[in-house]
Amino acid sequence: MPETSVARFYDELADDYHLIYSDWDASIRRQGEVLDALIGQDRAAVLDCSCGIGTQAIGLALRGHSVTGTDLSPRAAARAVREAARRGLSLRTAAADMRRLPFPDARFDTVVCADNALPHLLTEHDVRAALAEMRRVLRPAGLLLISTRPYEDLLRDRPSSTPPQVHRATEGGERTVTFQLWRWHDDGEHYDMEHFQLLPEDGEWRVEVRRTTYWALGQRRLAGLAADAGFVDPEWRMPQETGFFQPLLVARTGE
Repeated sequence: MPETSVARFYDELADDYHLIYSDWDASIRRQGEVLDALIGQDRAAVLDCSCGIGTQAIGLALRGHSVTGTDLSPRAAARAVREAARRGLSLRTAAADMRRLPFPDARFDTVVCADNALPHLLTEHDVRAALAEMRRVLRPAGLLLISTRPYEDLLRDRPSSTPPQVHRATEGGERTVTFQLWRWHDDGEHYDMEHFQLLPEDGEWRVEVRRTTYWALGQRRLAGLAADAGFVDPEWRMPQETGFFQPLLVARTGE
């Protein structure tokens, strides 16, 4: 994975990331509620190893969990701390690669890797390394929660774009527009993504275009890699079942 380019993508997006949501605060609360129900215990020690600006980490902290966040983007992780503080929460974060987590063994009850972050890893070797690290920092019977795009469907259809999303950052505020263009590689599994944001500025539109690459890692393959890493009974839970916005891979470490 080209670490610097992925970190740069999210560093550049950090200030505007909340604008991809119609209501970011509502998404924080909703995602925190769903993940909390899956965790199923009070005050769990949770690592969000792709915390971004804090959507899932803050949501879980609001539910009473002790959350630590890491992200490849220092700018995103720093914003997560500020956003948590604005809500009266304490959130510890660090800039770190999920393939090299800076924590001792068996430190956490739950590891979360949401929002299609794992597919930034472009080779099986790198995915195995990340899963091994998540397994290492989990306690016995620890819980793993990974969300990705619905790649089984996307690998069949190989779309070239996403529909434009039009949102208002505040009630009655100015509109913003977000959409993506995808260019599939010849292998049919990897794709380059151009992320477009149209932002109002002085009566005109400011256009931000940010680029990154993903591996469309199918669900069966990812579940198999999780099992190879030592996770028990990995299974996919679909949005219609959980209420989460993406499919979730749920697995545990052994006792």
